[in-house]
Amino acid sequence: MDCIINRRAQFSASHRYWLPELDEAENLRRFGAGSRFPGHGHNYVLYVTLGGQLNHYGMVENLSIVKRVIQREIIDQLDYGYLNQVWPEFQQTLPTTENIARVIWQRLAPLLSLVNIQLFEHPELWADYQGNAMEATLTVKTHFSAAHRLALNELSYEENCEIYGKCARPHGHGHNYHLEISVTGEIDSRTGMLVDLGELQQVIKDYIVEPFDHTFLNKDIAYFAQVVPTAENIAVYIAQTLQGPIAAIGAELDKVKLIESPNNSCEILCRKPSLISRDTQELAMTKG
Repeated sequence: MDCIINRRAQFSASHRYWLPELDEAENLRRFGAGSRFPGHGHNYVLYVTLGGQLNHYGMVENLSIVKRVIQREIIDQLDYGYLNQVWPEFQQTLPTTENIARVIWQRLAPLLSLVNIQLFEHPELWADYQGNAMEATLTVKTHFSAAHRLALNELSYEENCEIYGKCARPHGHGHNYHLEISVTGEIDSRTGMLVDLGELQQVIKDYIVEPFDHTFLNKDIAYFAQVVPTAENIAVYIAQTLQGPIAAIGAELDKVKLIESPNNSCEILCRKPSLISRDTQELAMTKG
């Protein structure tokens, strides 16, 4: 039986998004504030995921050894460093979050049984890399506040209360929703980016955050006039809405995670079309 284990580590480092073959105006257009001299820094958080069979000692790998390997090969070299100059890989391909994760994998793979490298640039931006050539996944986290009521139009108030409990009360209730959008793509061999981060954030803002924020979903979003705005159905709608615009900027929508409260969340795996292409009436009945 396979087992997955994780080791967490941290380092602080600076970097700059700047290509010497481009002039200042073009670097600014491509990378925005990230192109400013001499650079900017982050407190990175790294999760190294390992997998395999348990050995005689009840371990996938000895965590004391894992800790020393990560410290020697990654943390000691990157901590308080200027990433563009620390490793030669970052002179060819810029040290974006997704590319740092890729290079960390390359350096650890000969030494550890890796399953995933996850690197947080900050709590609202992180990348995952699983050893698939130049393919990586980038996740952006954002939020919006909205109200909703859970009820099927064809049922009585009493019947809706049997299904949805307090959530069926006629004036609804609200949440501070947290939304994680994960996209997958090929890391550009020069810029280090799988997608223009500014464009991705703008798409999420234009198509989801601005239309949803401070609304009553049942009344203000036409889709939810007939479809019950459960967390699941909201996530399905977000996935349906974002697939095209994200494809248009050169990435593929990988996952939508909607966190309704600290106790409730749901995920839509967007590479499985059956999860986002069901008839909306069926979704209203089965996912409510």
